[in-house]
Amino acid sequence: MKIFIAGASGAIGGHLITQLVERGHEVVGTTRSPAKTGALRALGAEPVVVDALDPDSVADVMARAQPEVVVHQLTALNGPANFRHVKRMAAATNRLRTEGTDHLLAAARAVGVDKFVAQSNALWMERTGGPVADENGRIEPNPPADVEEAVAALRHLEEKVTGISWAEGIALRYGGFYGPGTGISAEPDAVMATQIRKRKFPVVGGGGGVWSLVHIVDAASATVAAIERGKPGIYHVGDDEPAPVRDWLPELARALGAGPPRRVPAWLVRLLAGEGPVNLMTQSRGISSEKTKRELDWEPQYPTWRTGFTEGLG
Repeated sequence: MKIFIAGASGAIGGHLITQLVERGHEVVGTTRSPAKTGALRALGAEPVVVDALDPDSVADVMARAQPEVVVHQLTALNGPANFRHVKRMAAATNRLRTEGTDHLLAAARAVGVDKFVAQSNALWMERTGGPVADENGRIEPNPPADVEEAVAALRHLEEKVTGISWAEGIALRYGGFYGPGTGISAEPDAVMATQIRKRKFPVVGGGGGVWSLVHIVDAASATVAAIERGKPGIYHVGDDEPAPVRDWLPELARALGAGPPRRVPAWLVRLLAGEGPVNLMTQSRGISSEKTKRELDWEPQYPTWRTGFTEGLG
């Protein structure tokens, strides 16, 4: 198939291009930066430079590409982890998940795309119903005020993509990425790993928030499976061991050669960073990927973060 990846130079893009090309697909990959076109071409994709927030630009490149499948992996989650930059990244990502999604859907409909697959995430599953949610679970309807816009953007993306009638619309709720090219890797510029090595990524409160993690190679292979075999709706993409932050974070620190994470009271983090980060670290829920494994015939290479941290950080 001819597959158009919006956001091909992001964390998952390179792994996704590699796997798709290996399986015989033709890939067109977008980037905002002309400097990144060479890397996309080296992976086997046809690179195009586009501003995803410009509807005319998106429509033009889509019309020229004439893809059968569109894969929406647009985010702005990169760069330094200081508070001011994180706020800018979040705001930009919110626009990509709202305006960017709308522009891609309009352009895809105009050229008769058969399938539209989009990146959502599992960090904000509704905070009731037990530690692990399946695809029947919904995005948290009453998030903390300081993350309300971000959660609303996820909800917008999922509703728009799974609500289309002119093509098969699929939303993938990914767990937290780790591995080469992500913020959690052995690479020297990996943002979150750097924070962990400096002991600046603490366990907040009791650390009882349950996270699902997924190695970036496994996230890409699940996306390929959704492209090739997915049906309209939502699929979860995480490993087989959702776990509280207090369990996996010390293991990650050990794998990175760092000291154990500090423990910080929830009230202090709430004062310094807001309610959203406290909620993520203390109340988040993991996800079950049984539907994805069953319906898409998908199995993760790293079924648990325990082996992923020791063997797959790159």
